[in-house]
Amino acid sequence: MRTKDPISSFNNCPICTTKLTLTKHNHRQRKTCPACGFVDWHNPAPAAGVLVVNDGKLLMVKRSDEPRRGDWCIPAGFIEWDESPQECAVRELKEETGLDIALGKLFNVYCGVDDPRTNALLILYFGEIIGGNPTPGDDAAELAFFSREEIPENIAFAAHIQAIKDLQQNYPGVLK
Repeated sequence: MRTKDPISSFNNCPICTTKLTLTKHNHRQRKTCPACGFVDWHNPAPAAGVLVVNDGKLLMVKRSDEPRRGDWCIPAGFIEWDESPQECAVRELKEETGLDIALGKLFNVYCGVDDPRTNALLILYFGEIIGGNPTPGDDAAELAFFSREEIPENIAFAAHIQAIKDLQQNYPGVLK
């Protein structure tokens, strides 16, 4: 599922404040500044998260904030300017769950196109709990471990739904 590119939310150049115009760049219409040459490439925002499976159950958090407040998701969030995807994944998991993890191998990368804030490029890793106290924090209202049959129906984002399907298909038996 792909959403239509809204081109951008900028009307004026963020560098010189001149009104932006549509110009063709790399086979697409992009907002461009006629004064300083700024091009709004309107790229997706990178995000990272962690799949933690413990005793055959997947760790998920319930969102306390919009969008999709009350829905469940894989612990994940947007990458900060000064951190790597791996650092983001570890930080987000700690902030949302209180747990410390050893980050494992890359699981997969997804295009998150149904978040009303932005399109995301979601990088997911495997992780193993090495410490901490399971406590919801940051933008998580609850946390829980779910078996295959217990996975909630109200999952916040399509990329997370696909990741769970991929986990079950590519790693049969990992979820009990």
